[in-house]
Amino acid sequence: MKRALERRLAAVAGFDDPDVAREQYPTPAELAAHVLHVADLRGDLDRDVLDLGTGTGMLALGAACRSPRRVVGLDVDGDALATARENERRVAPAVPVSWVRGDATDPPLAFADAPTVVMNPPFGAQRGNRHADRRFLAAAADLAAVSWSIHNAGSRDFVESFAADREGAVTDAFAAAFDVARQFDFHTRERETLDVEVYRIEWPYE
Repeated sequence: MKRALERRLAAVAGFDDPDVAREQYPTPAELAAHVLHVADLRGDLDRDVLDLGTGTGMLALGAACRSPRRVVGLDVDGDALATARENERRVAPAVPVSWVRGDATDPPLAFADAPTVVMNPPFGAQRGNRHADRRFLAAAADLAAVSWSIHNAGSRDFVESFAADREGAVTDAFAAAFDVARQFDFHTRERETLDVEVYRIEWPYE
């Protein structure tokens, strides 16, 4: 099942003109398939799913290939969402995705029941974008029952502390590889593999 999902997600196109300030790196199909496969096994894709900062739709489309009630992909970048819509036609998931333009750190959305959030937030590596992943986690804490997120290696203390401060709890954590192709001038290699960490957090909700 995971391999089949990875093959489907391989059709997802990345950013036409990625924005370095927003750290727009496409989530690798292999990593997305693995995260979503584990989330599915945990039953986290049986409810509404929200992809915060969806970009060109990798995580949203992967979730939509399972059996969620609804999938929403939210991003502030209209060009990225246009590519996400094209990717939806390529992937043809079982569940249609609602693409919404808006700030992922202040989602203009409401859900009858708390959703599962999936996200690959900016790591905050660029000047002026520090703590970007903190803002994404705060958005997840405000509306999600469960979140799955990808962070830079070495983030465990921060993620666990942040979750605890919001009465949440990290239930799963594992290391993964994040393949990055050369797309910005400061990249010196054609391809590089970053060490990342994936976290599942259960958040309190009414």
